[in-house]
Amino acid sequence: MCCKKSLFACPVCGNALMINGKSYKCIDNHSFDAAKSGYVNLLTSDRMNAKNPGDNKLMVKSRSDFLDKGYYVHLLEKLCDSVYEVISENDVILDAGCGEGYYTSGIYNYLREKGMTVRSAGIDISKYAADKAAKRCHDIEYAVGSIFHIPVSDSSCDILLNVFAPFCCEEFVRVINDVGYMIMVIPGKKHLWELKSIVYEKPYENNPKSEYIEGFKFLKKYNVQKEIALESNEDILNLFAMTPYFYNTRTEDREKLSELNYLKTNTEFEILIYRKGDV
Repeated sequence: MCCKKSLFACPVCGNALMINGKSYKCIDNHSFDAAKSGYVNLLTSDRMNAKNPGDNKLMVKSRSDFLDKGYYVHLLEKLCDSVYEVISENDVILDAGCGEGYYTSGIYNYLREKGMTVRSAGIDISKYAADKAAKRCHDIEYAVGSIFHIPVSDSSCDILLNVFAPFCCEEFVRVINDVGYMIMVIPGKKHLWELKSIVYEKPYENNPKSEYIEGFKFLKKYNVQKEIALESNEDILNLFAMTPYFYNTRTEDREKLSELNYLKTNTEFEILIYRKGDV
């Protein structure tokens, strides 16, 4: 079987990885075997802060079930358009913090339908998320890896996506090439306001940070809003479990959603587009 070059780099020595069947191997013979679903685990033990870091299997299933029902398709569509604005033929896209691959695969499929040839990869620190993502699209390379130690070579990416994921400026600057782009998605001020109003006595608005990021030139911002109607308790609980509020909320406040079977709530997102380089 003929080898092909991976978009990923060896997490031990930094050399390029070659793919031969299910095996990823570098010139120094560091070897990593892909899982049955197709993702490869490139998170070395010294980079792990827990036995199974990141989202667990239940959390990944909750998010995947929610997203697959199309509640956030309006965000996906605008994100696809945003990527299409800046992409070129044969570009490399890296989704840093790809989760279960909903946006990664959605963008890839959109670009293919537009007739574009691109290479795409995603990393997530959760093996359960990487496994789900790999099952969505076998044409995208997925790896378990940390955003703070991204297993790709310097200047190897044309576009980096960061969708509701941790941010590491130093690593993002390192992996994006000199004319590359970064596209971020963050929650807007009134995102899920009605949901928060049920859970909290005094809900608060999100406070998006300054658009300035060292090492990047800010180009533009899109605000994406839509009211969604959730028609089952399962969907409501899945949505809440996707948010950072879930982990900082008292049990008695979480239980306010336990009997709720219908909810209309506003969604608001900001898509921020940057180009690498000084302002």
